[in-house]
Amino acid sequence: MARGFWAEIDDTKTVLVVPPDRHFLDTVSTQTIDIDFGKVTVFAGNYSFWYESSQLALRQAQNQKMKAEEKKKQLEEFIRRFSANVAKSKQTTSRKKMLERLNIEEIRPSSRKYPGIIFQMEREPGNQILEVKDLKAVEEDGTVLFDHIDLNIEKGQKVVFLSHNPKAMTAFFEIINGNRKADGGEYHWGVTITTAYLPLDNTAFFETEYNLVDWLSQYGPGNEVVMKGFLGRMLFKQEEVEKQVKILSGGEKMRCMIARMQLQNANCLILDTPTNHLDLESIQAFNNNLIGFKGNILFSSHDHAFIDSIADRVIELTPKGTIDKLMSYDEYVHDAKLKEQRAGMY
Repeated sequence: MARGFWAEIDDTKTVLVVPPDRHFLDTVSTQTIDIDFGKVTVFAGNYSFWYESSQLALRQAQNQKMKAEEKKKQLEEFIRRFSANVAKSKQTTSRKKMLERLNIEEIRPSSRKYPGIIFQMEREPGNQILEVKDLKAVEEDGTVLFDHIDLNIEKGQKVVFLSHNPKAMTAFFEIINGNRKADGGEYHWGVTITTAYLPLDNTAFFETEYNLVDWLSQYGPGNEVVMKGFLGRMLFKQEEVEKQVKILSGGEKMRCMIARMQLQNANCLILDTPTNHLDLESIQAFNNNLIGFKGNILFSSHDHAFIDSIADRVIELTPKGTIDKLMSYDEYVHDAKLKEQRAGMY
């Protein structure tokens, strides 16, 4: 199975792109080439249209009682809504015309498998989540990653952390997880807060002879059947769960780490660049669940769509303090005054 994307640069040029960045795909692509069911199909529209329409078709296929006329009506309404959104965007109207010409018979469920990622909280968090006072982190070579960091995370907030130096976010997450000593300042977690941490570097977790079942059993209650169920939801086949974890690929290790986090039932998730090594299906499933998660999320990411769909607060860590805004990521990166402020903080 594979996907390709046509990007029409102008009336005379065409570019075929296959990147894992959904925001990039949605920005530049006008058609989606889907290699599935043993054949190649060209869809009008970008990645988001392909994904949403295939999921709608899948739900329709699972509803055996739905009549053909009702299915057709749903699909036509979906196309109209998506076409209206395209028309309002800054992108070319050629996409809208393509969608209007789309035959609804072309919209089919995808055979792709999405991991079952479900984060649940064992305990409802109180009002005090995390308080940070005058926190500082310095590299061994003397580089100041951040300084004068003062912040208070409120209940239910989903916060993306940014910095010109990606080591700053990792240092911050390592400090608040107790894995690194701060070079100044302090932090305090609320008494009701439980955390689950997805670090940038997971190498140490897999330096073992354990197979997948035994490895996952270290991190939560349940027998072998329960652990195999979690691994199955993360798309590991029956014959794969006996593999040693040290030989897993980067993407497989990341899926194991996400399964480990789910077992912890934490009310605050801490994610350091979580989409690394994941394919689009895993990123989409991860993204969807985090949007609906009722607890707190503190995270960093390079994925524009991932950030913009999850974060309701943006905190930038700099050597001269923080820029802290209650706004979407899109608003933050396009704000001219904030661009000028950021320039003066480094």
